[in-house]
Amino acid sequence: MTGPQTSRPHDVRAFFGARAAGWDAKFPDDGPAYAGGVAALRLREGQRVLDAGCGTGRALTALRTAVGPGGTVLGADLTPEMLAAAVRAGRDACAGLLLADVTRLPLPSAALDAVFAAGLVSHLADSAAGLAELAELARVVRPGGRLALFHPVGRAALAARKGHPLTPDDLRAEPNLRPLLADSGWDLVQYVDEDDRYLALAVRQG
Repeated sequence: MTGPQTSRPHDVRAFFGARAAGWDAKFPDDGPAYAGGVAALRLREGQRVLDAGCGTGRALTALRTAVGPGGTVLGADLTPEMLAAAVRAGRDACAGLLLADVTRLPLPSAALDAVFAAGLVSHLADSAAGLAELAELARVVRPGGRLALFHPVGRAALAARKGHPLTPDDLRAEPNLRPLLADSGWDLVQYVDEDDRYLALAVRQG
């Protein structure tokens, strides 16, 4: 997801809650891009994966396919309206849905093999907020597990779409993201920022 530059949960809920009903219709062609982002995690049958900030659940079908019927797929989002839209789309059949802040997930430590997060870093205003989110994701993933920070549009293309310039303090830029990930328990192993894809793939430190 992509939303306001803020770390305040109330603002995030207000922004996405007002847009939830029409969210999928606004981005009707993102399915293949999401499937490609999920593929980068290289999930295996029977693994446990979380879609953090799952929104309307556009990645959940691909995640379920990747881990098979014996795997575990969870989708967590802060906005009730987004989760309701996921249910209306039938995506709750692919995953268990959690109304939760990704900085305080109701999951045990090292419970997961991987996390997929689409647009999650985009709405954060500062590195402190990013550190809190990424550290919590590290807590719930086993050592050696993976994290995919994904967006179906690269930073430059997204900025152009919104009429905003790219700025040096963008948390998604590799020079900013790499140390942020390292400080929160992750090692960045792949970074792609192209017009049609943003992907930062990290491995949980041991």
